[in-house]
Amino acid sequence: MKLITTQNGVAEFMLSAQTTYTDPYNEVDVDAVFTYPDGSTRQVPAYWCGDNRWRIRFSADTPGAYSFSTVCSNPADPGLHDQTGSVEIHPYTGTHPLRKHGRLQVGHSGRHFIQSDGAPFFWVGDTWWMGFTDRLAWPEEFQMLTADRVRKHFNVIQIVAGPLPDMDVWDPRGQNAAGFPFQADFAGINPAWFDLADLKVAHLVDAGLIPCIVGMWGYYLLRIGIKDVQRFWRYLIARYGAYPVVWCLAGEAAMPYYLSDTPEEDAVKQREGWTEVARYVRNMDPFHNLITIHPTQKGREMVADPSLLDFEMLQTGHGGYAVLPNHTAMVREAVAASPTMPVVPAEGTYEGIFGGSWQDVQRQSFHLSVLCGAAGHTYGANGIWQMNTTDRPYGPSPHGRCWGHTPWKEAMHFNGATQVGLGGQFVHRFPWWELAAHPEWIKEPSDPANPGSVRCVGISQRLRVIYIPLLWDPPTVCGFEPAIAYRAYYHDPCTGTDHDLGAVTITADGTWKPPFPPEVHDWILVLESIE
Repeated sequence: MKLITTQNGVAEFMLSAQTTYTDPYNEVDVDAVFTYPDGSTRQVPAYWCGDNRWRIRFSADTPGAYSFSTVCSNPADPGLHDQTGSVEIHPYTGTHPLRKHGRLQVGHSGRHFIQSDGAPFFWVGDTWWMGFTDRLAWPEEFQMLTADRVRKHFNVIQIVAGPLPDMDVWDPRGQNAAGFPFQADFAGINPAWFDLADLKVAHLVDAGLIPCIVGMWGYYLLRIGIKDVQRFWRYLIARYGAYPVVWCLAGEAAMPYYLSDTPEEDAVKQREGWTEVARYVRNMDPFHNLITIHPTQKGREMVADPSLLDFEMLQTGHGGYAVLPNHTAMVREAVAASPTMPVVPAEGTYEGIFGGSWQDVQRQSFHLSVLCGAAGHTYGANGIWQMNTTDRPYGPSPHGRCWGHTPWKEAMHFNGATQVGLGGQFVHRFPWWELAAHPEWIKEPSDPANPGSVRCVGISQRLRVIYIPLLWDPPTVCGFEPAIAYRAYYHDPCTGTDHDLGAVTITADGTWKPPFPPEVHDWILVLESIE
């Protein structure tokens, strides 16, 4: 078996068992030990894909010749054991962002993301929890939503590859055309369900979007059991680890089931269990995809050992402007916490939830994340996370409440998604990983805990970025460095347009008062040094 692909492309090898197995998912482990061009080896798990078939998926970011030999837990099966093959990885010369730059890594600062080749990466995510179900049909609907998010400059999609939130595991709302991901009583997996999910994962990657794959919602751990959850994660790693993905171990990991009779006891067990799963995934994944966990509030609180996580997700609350102080405080606390890691708000106040949280809240949440030091921000729309359709609104959760009936095709056009995407484009103008807080560059007092306060970040002698949540009276800029001249412009976060202010004229007292912008709403004032 020999294949040829380019760097960061996926090569796939097929194996056929010559022994008949009653329960192949649980009975048999197959691994391919790959030898790299430098002589090092990595053990890549294979996955059962139905009948007597197993597949190996492999990728590498370095061109060269790679070879493998398989090891089966049943060495008497010549179809699975001691099979050999090779793959030739050629350089990629195109412009596809994931093929060109590779999978996510943590940058040298420990606070930001880069890709395999060192390219900086700012996370602009969207939330499609139920996107693998038939509530988002393949191919037309899935491709439609993907294309929309690419046009709006998103680069990560959160999506669940196992039992879902806001329902019981056998709720028909969690099916795709092949049924459920698990067999009855969690006895094994349903490979046909994942065959359909494969199409969607590959399409996201082809579109330049990184799948953030959530294993399941956290409370299922107690029903499935730690060892079986670990086996399931082995399967996910084997099936999707060769793609440029991010692993999210579980959603709301330590949150008990909605109707649990022992919620406090469950929360403790779930935290302990997901810690074991985190350690297992870290040891199992040969591709070293980044690992995180979706929390009830802070990701590092979901496990006993935060060092098992590569970055921290936050859930900052639903409820419009009222949650922005909490959003601000949580991001600032997480960025300052130890161990240092990138921080990404992964669930905020979904646009449209409770009939509110519209685009003004969405763009302010985004820019507060950036200015408080986050490595990215995740948007969500009520109607999309649960994939409402016109004829199949999601309906009530187990607690009896319904989050809303807005169809995803309507929610797709909410203005907040556009403005968050524009925010991501704005951030990419600058070396955001070098930005530091500089409240001393604004004359008026600013309260860092108040989301309505003016915030200033920048790079000394080069750049000042000042976010003004409600621009009624522009702030006075001060603290100018000697012999450094600046030009300024207002950036409109609603439209993505700029309004040039020309050269900054510093007064005798060393300050500059910018003029009023074209209209009253939040604005971003940018000062760039003149070479």
